[in-house]
Amino acid sequence: MSDVKTRPTSASVAEHLAKISDPGRRADCDALVAMMSRVTGEPPVLWGPSIVGFGRYRYRYASGHSGESCVTGFAARKGDISVYLVAASPRQEELLAGLGRHRMGKACLYIRRLADVDPRVLERLVADSVAEVRRRYP
Repeated sequence: MSDVKTRPTSASVAEHLAKISDPGRRADCDALVAMMSRVTGEPPVLWGPSIVGFGRYRYRYASGHSGESCVTGFAARKGDISVYLVAASPRQEELLAGLGRHRMGKACLYIRRLADVDPRVLERLVADSVAEVRRRYP
């Protein structure tokens, strides 16, 4: 099994976020911490050097590869904030259509600023993804 680099750390999430130089980006990240804590019922934990994660689950693929990851989380990247929607819900496409300005990868939602998206839709996307992860990996 390959060594997984993104693991939970004991580093301070507050100190990590305080290093974000753009006050607007920092405020967006603080708002994401509040929303994701509320949705998951879990405190934020820094996974690796840059992912603020909430909760954890163990997975095993048919190939035999297994590991542990956060249920949801985000990272303030250079250009965008990456929001990790680990598992697509049945209504994800419908919700994305009403979200606002974004890009979507396989399991990663990219947004520039929270002001660009509907916060209720974003919270629903995160909540649905969390519920799906918890359903798949009880």
